[in-house]
Amino acid sequence: MSSRKKTDNKSTPLSESQKASPETLPPEELARRRAEVAALAAEAKQRRGQELLAEGARLLGQRRPGEAAGRLAQAAELLPDNVDVAINLGGAYILQGKYDKAVTVLERATALAPANAMLWVNLAAAQLGSLELSGPGQQERAIAAYERALQIDPATPNVHYNLGLVYKDRQDWAKARAHFTAALSVDASDADAVYWLAKVARMEGEGQTAGPPDPEQAGLGGSEASQGDIL
Repeated sequence: MSSRKKTDNKSTPLSESQKASPETLPPEELARRRAEVAALAAEAKQRRGQELLAEGARLLGQRRPGEAAGRLAQAAELLPDNVDVAINLGGAYILQGKYDKAVTVLERATALAPANAMLWVNLAAAQLGSLELSGPGQQERAIAAYERALQIDPATPNVHYNLGLVYKDRQDWAKARAHFTAALSVDASDADAVYWLAKVARMEGEGQTAGPPDPEQAGLGGSEASQGDIL
């Protein structure tokens, strides 16, 4: 009699992990599971981007643009097509005087959302930079962006006022007066527009050049920066 043991030809059952491995899953199930993983990753990315946006906006509100820009730049990597991220990141760069960076961010955003008036307002502020140091080319680009915002929404806040400042700087009294008047039609309580409208009318009548505002009026028309437009 042979002493050899009988061999069992039955295969060993697969473990649960083996059953779930990519090599053993049907193509449809594998595709479904991969889609689930991708959706979870996208959800986490969106959530983290929104958290960074909220942190950046809070820091901007506290006038801490350098810290805000760091958070918002990270948010832009996670949410490259998010308009709110672009507006806030552009604003953070403007507040730091990093106008070229702001222009890059905001120009891309206007291509993604051309009907967003505030994007054009902030782009104008970035293109203009400091009004006192701006050249004709910068002013022309800013004027075009401000006018685009008005085409989208004629009542966009501060646009007529800022156009008035640009034309006042160019000593184009008629256009400056027209825009300061329009600013008051948008916001009748705009004390800065009232101040500059009166001053421009006086300079226009006297043929004077536009100088800095009177010291006692520094609280009204003295601030010519366009940072008030930044969200």
